[in-house]
Amino acid sequence: MSTTQHWIARRGEALKGTLDIPGDKSVSHRAVMFAALADGTSTIDGFLEGEDTRATARIFSQLGARIETPSPSRRVVHGVGIDGLQAPTTPLDCGNAGTGMRLIAGVLAGQAFDSVLVGDASLSRRPMRRVTGPLARMGARIDTEADGTPPLRVHGGQALQGIAFESPVASAQVKSAVLLAGLYAKGETSVVEPHPTRDYTERMLAAFGVTIAYSPGKARLHGGQRLRATDIVVPADFSSAAFFLVAASIIPGSTLRLKQVGLNPRRTGLLHALRLMGADIREENTAEQGGEPVADLVVRHAALKGATIPEALVPDMIDEFPALFVAAAAAEGATVVTGAAELRVKESDRLAAMATGLRALGVQVDETEDGATIHGGALLGSGTIESHGDHRIAMAFAIAAQLSSGEVRIEDVANVATSFPGFDALARGAGFGLDVHG
Repeated sequence: MSTTQHWIARRGEALKGTLDIPGDKSVSHRAVMFAALADGTSTIDGFLEGEDTRATARIFSQLGARIETPSPSRRVVHGVGIDGLQAPTTPLDCGNAGTGMRLIAGVLAGQAFDSVLVGDASLSRRPMRRVTGPLARMGARIDTEADGTPPLRVHGGQALQGIAFESPVASAQVKSAVLLAGLYAKGETSVVEPHPTRDYTERMLAAFGVTIAYSPGKARLHGGQRLRATDIVVPADFSSAAFFLVAASIIPGSTLRLKQVGLNPRRTGLLHALRLMGADIREENTAEQGGEPVADLVVRHAALKGATIPEALVPDMIDEFPALFVAAAAAEGATVVTGAAELRVKESDRLAAMATGLRALGVQVDETEDGATIHGGALLGSGTIESHGDHRIAMAFAIAAQLSSGEVRIEDVANVATSFPGFDALARGAGFGLDVHG
């Protein structure tokens, strides 16, 4: 148990107002990465000022790209070109960022120099063979620990060859690592997935001038292409918006407007799942930013009903399941989740963490290997929740606590800053009962 930072959360008020959600983490990672690899200078607006994304920016600075911060959430990146990265003098610290580590491994696989990728205690437990395996097939040499976990020791100077990769897992990170290595490989690299995943990498490579063919679940490109500097506006992060979509759906009397949220079709599974449960969420002021569709999301309280979540939605909401579990706990009847085994290898075992936490508040949860049945409608009690240092678990229980009959103590919340800096202040401003301690 952490004695450092924890939250005390309790019933607050109906949520009201218009919220600016921080920039999309996935888009921020890729924007700073691709801008560093591009020829010329790119400006990124709406960059997420989170620890994960800053770690990625810091790594590309170590690799020789000059990155300026003229104001918060803005980065000016002086690209060094696809062949311009320089050998780092120290290990490259990804912090808690699985996205950062896996994508950067793809880039480093094609360099002439050796490098080492390290992460914090949580990231150091996450599986990396799903990335190092296909990269090895392309000719990369990357060593992991005996169990396939970081650090990743990348041996430079390997001649990469394009491959036709059929991914066994639906993971945008794996797909992206292979495609990025493919830029350095001879010939064509293609990826086919078991289920379509987010196409951020494909959309943004195209925005940076790379010729890439892609459709849901498939992508291919030729090696040897250069990236052209471009300015990017990062949309608001749907994964962060998800917590407020659920909160306003389940707290009586709530109405919230979330401004210009990214609605990449491979990202919005939760939106479909909540609507299936009866949520009242409207899209207004639709537009496009950085190749990504965006809209204001207007959400009102609604009486949610349990539902069987279609497995086809799972890859499109893999980061939003902690929030969905809370919606399910508040809904009338049972919600059934299957096909979500990937949740066990995120920042924590999210299936186990959510099931344990909800039970502590009095909710019946039947956990399975690849999902759970959540029996909703029970009155939520008080209790102590272990977040396991997982930002999404912590934020999910901050929402659950808004329906609690007492106080909910949420341990180990410092990692919320990795993806959603300022969450607690934004939540309190909207009506949450939430105090920070430690």
